[in-house]
Amino acid sequence: MDEIEYNDDYSGSSLGVKIFKKLQNDIINGKYQPGEYIMETKLASELGVSRTPIREALKQLELEGLVKSEPGKGVVVQGISSKDIEDIYTIRMVIEGLAARWAAQNITGEELEKLREILEMEEFYTMKGESVHNLIRLDSRFHDVVFKASKSRPLIYILSNFHHYAQRARNASLRKPGRAEKTLVEHRAIFQALSARDPDLAERLTTEHVRNAMINLMKSAY
Repeated sequence: MDEIEYNDDYSGSSLGVKIFKKLQNDIINGKYQPGEYIMETKLASELGVSRTPIREALKQLELEGLVKSEPGKGVVVQGISSKDIEDIYTIRMVIEGLAARWAAQNITGEELEKLREILEMEEFYTMKGESVHNLIRLDSRFHDVVFKASKSRPLIYILSNFHHYAQRARNASLRKPGRAEKTLVEHRAIFQALSARDPDLAERLTTEHVRNAMINLMKSAY
């Protein structure tokens, strides 16, 4: 049984949020497939909770378009389609480019050092030719530092959500032959532009980086 643990911090609506995040991750990562029905009673039993927080979580998932309520049938998984992923990457090209532009203007020495350390680890795992899981984790960290360096809270919030929804696609992209090596080269170039505090170059290179990832991913069906 995949039970949700109770504690003082997760009562009432907070438990619903915790269940929402779990189901969101499960749908994004393919545990629940598009067209599959989610049954409240079964889910409540599996998670060891009442149906109330389950309903709360499912309502939020419906607002995000991940599930759809069908009267008389239940809640069906919509998931994330290849069109959704293409749209997300297209929007990412614009807003991640903007994040890099602002990062080049606002990045601190400490943040540059974090990026340098991430690049060193990326190079280690890329040259080692194994542990794609670590490269995926480092890729997320690299982008997260750049987002935060923009010093824009609204932008950080938007990009964090976009990265979450594109998580499965990003993982698939990095697993494709040759993409890890290209990602390392592109990250190095972005780092150099940020170090030089060149907003135009940082924006252009980041936009190209996201475009290359999308092209690499879309070569085969998502």
